[in-house]
Amino acid sequence: MEVKPGYKMTEVGVIPEDWEVSCLGKELREPIRNGYSPVCPSFETGIWTLSLSSVTMNGFDASGIKPAPLEDRKIYQFLLEEKDIVVSRSNTPDRVGLAGIYRGEPAPCSYPDLLMRVRVGNSLDPGYLLFCLLSFSGRRFFSENARGSSSSMVKIDRTILESFPIPLPPTKSEQEAIASTLSDVDVLIESLEQLITKKRNIKQGAMQELLTGKRRLPGFSGEWEEKSFGELFEFSGGFTASRDQLSCEGYCYLHYGDIHTSNKMFVDVTEEYQEIPKLGVEIGKVSRSSLLEDGDVVFVDASEDEDGVSRYVVVVNPAKVPFISGLHTIVSKVKGDCFDNLYKRYCFQSERIKRQFRFYAVGTKVSGINKKSICKISIPIPKFEEQVAIGAILNNMDAELAAIEVKLSKARHLKQAMMQELLTGRIRLV
Repeated sequence: MEVKPGYKMTEVGVIPEDWEVSCLGKELREPIRNGYSPVCPSFETGIWTLSLSSVTMNGFDASGIKPAPLEDRKIYQFLLEEKDIVVSRSNTPDRVGLAGIYRGEPAPCSYPDLLMRVRVGNSLDPGYLLFCLLSFSGRRFFSENARGSSSSMVKIDRTILESFPIPLPPTKSEQEAIASTLSDVDVLIESLEQLITKKRNIKQGAMQELLTGKRRLPGFSGEWEEKSFGELFEFSGGFTASRDQLSCEGYCYLHYGDIHTSNKMFVDVTEEYQEIPKLGVEIGKVSRSSLLEDGDVVFVDASEDEDGVSRYVVVVNPAKVPFISGLHTIVSKVKGDCFDNLYKRYCFQSERIKRQFRFYAVGTKVSGINKKSICKISIPIPKFEEQVAIGAILNNMDAELAAIEVKLSKARHLKQAMMQELLTGRIRLV
């Protein structure tokens, strides 16, 4: 590999000639220390225990902090100081080595045994170290050096962490400038995440009011008609095929697992055609009732948890592309023209409907609902024009959320690109 003038090849890749490569063990103010997990059930205020789940790439989430036990005085040996780094030492392969920086809380904070505490000396900026740990090369280091044969849980220890290589700019001020720039992007990311949470909560509240008639839109009045699913739909089952039979060739196939994992309440066959799994089958062998048309609603008939039994998607297929509904699905075709297609995406998300699904679900390890039971579920139905208005409002909310999520995705990609450039010295700030 050709190295440009002014740069050199090192164990961490190409860096500027005036940079050095150190290891974390040489930059410590005191030895790395594993945490401590108290088990005493009584609590006091003033000392807080950081949970592993509360560690994020931007710092610590205080909502995950719990009071520490009063009787367990050993906890005082495991308190965090401002700008301490904690690193996950036992986790899944993609999360081992995940790090966070302690920004400080009103009360002292302790950390559990699954974390390691890192305190660095004056020559290394803690914020700069955090971004090195979270960089692409940092994540690769932990992935390659973690120990354990389990695919679900691996470990790193202090020796591995001490050997972590750090590309070091010649001055601490350059480290701080890099950390400050990346922290600014983190602030943007965090603000977008908070905005998405806020918008989702607003949408959720609007749905519970608009879909139950508690809140009426201007220009609409009158009672809603209560109808059962059996009155509204014709139900049928899907065409049985396993995930192993699916490929990228054949006819579009809606697997019930894809309904469970989707974050959308609809599937657009034209726009998502390339991503939809395909089944190689003679289409004539598939019952017409299992072929999905525009506006059909597909519910799952089995779930490993109660909340999952109410999962569904609405089919968007005006081009009439052959689309097969699969195993463990209940195909619901509307009788007549009583439903607006956009309204269908939202009307089954009210808590009232979900509660009925949970009531009729049967099973222990796997909850399921059948066509006979789903017929009994009832729903209040507004006039068609009011459905259109409600669907438009909620769809606009979804569009606004999607736009913010695009910004968030771009910000995250920007951060990764900036880390690659700044932590290797390809872009210099001072």
